[in-house]
Amino acid sequence: MSNSNKKQCSLGVNAILNGLQSVLNLIFPLITFPYVSRILSVDGMGIYNFSNTYVGYFLLIAGLGITTYAVREGAKFRDNYRKMSDFSSEIFTLNMISTLIAYILLVLSLLIFNALNTYALCILIFSVQILFTTLGTNWLYVIYEDYAYITSRNIAFKIVSVILLFVFVKKPTDYFVYAWITVLASVGSNILNYIHAKSFVNLRFLWRTKWKTHLKPILIIFASAVAVNIYVSSDNTILGLIKGNYEVGIYGVSVKIYTIVASLLTAILTVTIPRLSALYGKKLFDEYHALLNRLMNLLIILAFPAMTGLMMLSKNIVIIIAGEKYIQASTSLAIIAWAILFSLFSWIFSDCVLLPAKREKYLLKNTIITAIFNILINLIFIPLWSYDGAALSTVLAEVMSVTMNAYYGRDILKRTFSNRSILKNIFDSLVGCIVVVIICYVVNSNIDSYIIGLIISVSLAIVAYFSVLLLMKNLAFKEFIRAVSNVLQRRRSRS
Repeated sequence: MSNSNKKQCSLGVNAILNGLQSVLNLIFPLITFPYVSRILSVDGMGIYNFSNTYVGYFLLIAGLGITTYAVREGAKFRDNYRKMSDFSSEIFTLNMISTLIAYILLVLSLLIFNALNTYALCILIFSVQILFTTLGTNWLYVIYEDYAYITSRNIAFKIVSVILLFVFVKKPTDYFVYAWITVLASVGSNILNYIHAKSFVNLRFLWRTKWKTHLKPILIIFASAVAVNIYVSSDNTILGLIKGNYEVGIYGVSVKIYTIVASLLTAILTVTIPRLSALYGKKLFDEYHALLNRLMNLLIILAFPAMTGLMMLSKNIVIIIAGEKYIQASTSLAIIAWAILFSLFSWIFSDCVLLPAKREKYLLKNTIITAIFNILINLIFIPLWSYDGAALSTVLAEVMSVTMNAYYGRDILKRTFSNRSILKNIFDSLVGCIVVVIICYVVNSNIDSYIIGLIISVSLAIVAYFSVLLLMKNLAFKEFIRAVSNVLQRRRSRS
């Protein structure tokens, strides 16, 4: 009985800690980004963003899809110290070898491509992360569900990095300092990880290892991870190579703001995935479709206004967060805002439909095709429209992704989309968004202050949008209000 209670308590604590970590991951960029974007030059931000993105490819090579594989397989041995130590050491050894390969490829790329000379020093600074990410063995902490350690460590180093940022980043040329601060936060965290890992297993480098057992499944996972990374990062890389640092700096602002908004929405929806997977796995299809239908309706009433608001208020948001010198990012932000709708639907179709149905091969196929498509249209649009072309490429790539995911899950989704509540929900949300557009346009036309205009527009738009949903008797919104009320009542009764 006591063990059960202890387990339930730890699960509850882990859920709270995970939620806290998600919130902090959103809050810290909101604190640091406005400061950095105002202090550093646009070119400096461009060099920082390009170098960080470029090293990300080699971090991917060093990672080799090991984290996903290690978590999946290691969970089987975590109660057996000897087996877990052997398994962890084998995985760690493979990871160290892939890290060495990543460094060799990175150095060769710097020697071969002269276009990288401008970024070489910043790339080398960021490359320190490659080794220490491997030493950090973060997958070990996921296997043992040591979320208390992960969260406390992340909070501590985030606070330290913010303090260092405000103390040492003072002038437009301090992007190298900013890069070092970013790296030091990661390095410090991973050094502690490596030391603390000894409390779980006897971690060591093996000169003889059963690499053949692990390599095939790892490479399959790696192929999917590469496709995703190319798909996500190609716009930044191609923009830097074709246009330059200034353009990457401008586009980076649009992407950062877009990512923050999209992350807020996905954080709300993520909690449903395990339950959907469990229902599908148990063949409880009626309950699965009922939950999927509720999730889709919630997605609709949140994604439509988020996209519309970001589009209409892009200029206000960019100037308030990044400053006047990034005002050109407002157009690319207005364009990329459309991707919110398509990316969230694509996420629902992949993680809530294809994965529970064990259709990973279709997901890999879709990701590879989308990555290739994204690269091709970036090569066409970026020379024509620079960062606005990169934003448009992202939107079109998300459209392709959601289309293919929907196609391979069409037999499952047919039942959900045949429900008239989805169509009514879309109609209600569109009517509400028309009201949002009118409010934002009128406020921006009559108020010169960007901050006051944003505050008034957002406040009035939220009230007006949800009032429209109430007037149109929107069931999804009523259910959302009822769920929130139930949670608040339970908290009051406990207190």
